[in-house]
Amino acid sequence: MNGTKLSALGIIGLAALGVPRVIAHDLRLVGPVVNALLVFVPIAVWLLYVLWRRVPNPFRTLLGIGFAYGLMLAVAHQLLWEHAYAGNPPSLGGNLAGILPGTAEVVLMRGFAFVSSVATGTAVGAALGAVGWGLARLIPGHSPEKR
Repeated sequence: MNGTKLSALGIIGLAALGVPRVIAHDLRLVGPVVNALLVFVPIAVWLLYVLWRRVPNPFRTLLGIGFAYGLMLAVAHQLLWEHAYAGNPPSLGGNLAGILPGTAEVVLMRGFAFVSSVATGTAVGAALGAVGWGLARLIPGHSPEKR
């Protein structure tokens, strides 16, 4: 990403810190306390790292990390789909129940799950980016881009 002072590998590495939570959640490996740690510790590391590195545009950088995380989230959910739903995957309900052939419904549900995961990761990155942008302005000597 141009203007972030972080390499693509750095952004991917930071985003990957969130993947263990996805795996632990989908495989039901942890309880609520550990899950909460797996949710909040990676995003705290993202924020602290970006502020420590004094990237010129914390918002754009954290948005990029969030987007990369969303892609990883989407792929992990797809790979763990069968195990996560243990033979009872989500399906259309109400007036839409049974309208589509089974395969089309699976493709639709998985497609929406994929898009939802990317949107969720991107939204997390945007929210954290706004926080990072604000905090960067409070740090003496930090001069974020004015774009």
